[in-house]
Amino acid sequence: MIQVLTSAWALLLGMCLLMVGNGMQGTLLGILFGSRMAPNMIRRVGHVRVFAALASLISAVILLYPTFANPWVWALGRVVIGFGFSAVYVTAESWLNDAADNSNRGKALSLYMIVQTSGIVISQALLLTADPSGFVLFVIPSVLVSLAITPILLSITPTPAFDSTKPMTLRELFGKSPLGCFGMLLLGGVFSAQFGMSSVYAAQVGLSVAEISTFVATFFVGAMVLQYPIGWISDRMDRRRLIIIVSMIGLAGSVLGMLFGPNFIWLLLSAVVVGGMSNPAYSLLLAHTNDFLEHEDMAAASGGLVFIGGLGAVFGPLVVGALMENVGAHGFYLFIAVLFAVLAGYAIYRPTQRGTISVGETGAYVAMAQSVVTPVSMEIAQEYAISADQSGDDDDKAA
Repeated sequence: MIQVLTSAWALLLGMCLLMVGNGMQGTLLGILFGSRMAPNMIRRVGHVRVFAALASLISAVILLYPTFANPWVWALGRVVIGFGFSAVYVTAESWLNDAADNSNRGKALSLYMIVQTSGIVISQALLLTADPSGFVLFVIPSVLVSLAITPILLSITPTPAFDSTKPMTLRELFGKSPLGCFGMLLLGGVFSAQFGMSSVYAAQVGLSVAEISTFVATFFVGAMVLQYPIGWISDRMDRRRLIIIVSMIGLAGSVLGMLFGPNFIWLLLSAVVVGGMSNPAYSLLLAHTNDFLEHEDMAAASGGLVFIGGLGAVFGPLVVGALMENVGAHGFYLFIAVLFAVLAGYAIYRPTQRGTISVGETGAYVAMAQSVVTPVSMEIAQEYAISADQSGDDDDKAA
């Protein structure tokens, strides 16, 4: 861990500041475009220039929000910022991957996810520093994003060469793991609702600004607290069964929010449960998919999984918005509840079509946060899983 911090402290600090800014302005990541175009940009001009250029672009667009209070301008701005952030993630993660090795890659990825999630949580507290109808709350994230460039530019750590893998076709990927693909699509919708619509829901049920910030942050706190306990369990039982259990608990948390929505304490409990189940479910689906892949196919499959999750993230806010407009604020939790229920039902159905892999033959679980995942972080996770599996094979041979 010390080795990773020494070689990548500037990158991690910069990403934390970026995530504070991202969490304050709450855009939906443009995964479908930014993460696919970034590799070509990096190949042409390098990591540092891409990082600096995109951070500057993001900072400028954030300041344009209060300058042009027009829904069409804001929609375009969200697309641009989503593209910028997703491309920045690819840049940062490929850099981090180069700074780590097989002995510490899992720790590096965990540290990266903790830094990002912490930035989002901190951002919710910063929302209390000024009037939300004023200009200040747009200036703060713009300044933070601009400052994120500073440690990157001043760091003397060499940047890595960037190589991209050829993705597996979606048809092939679905044939390997229907549950993994369908589950990623559903969870893309769940996460886009949490990240993009939770504050809208909280405002509609009458929460104060302080309560809204706490409510949104609680989703991520639940994810941080419960990610590793569920990961520990997943290495000791059938993952499809655990996916069912996690989905049912997430469903129960959503129903809790629908029934006791106006009560702030119950809302926080619901957010802990929903956030604490959705992030581990994402990691479970990744690990489950890996169980049906050869080692050499894992990295290639990552791009397809991210793309499928991105499709769900695109349509999620549209459906949630329509539900909230037609059935009221509780349409937010209704949407999440339905997706968890469908995931649980499909996970129950899948064992009737294909047998279960024994626990001893499953691959390694790697903690991932869907709200910030890109193909590169997927590849880091895949490399760690491969290394862990091969290490286990070597131990078995030695025994």
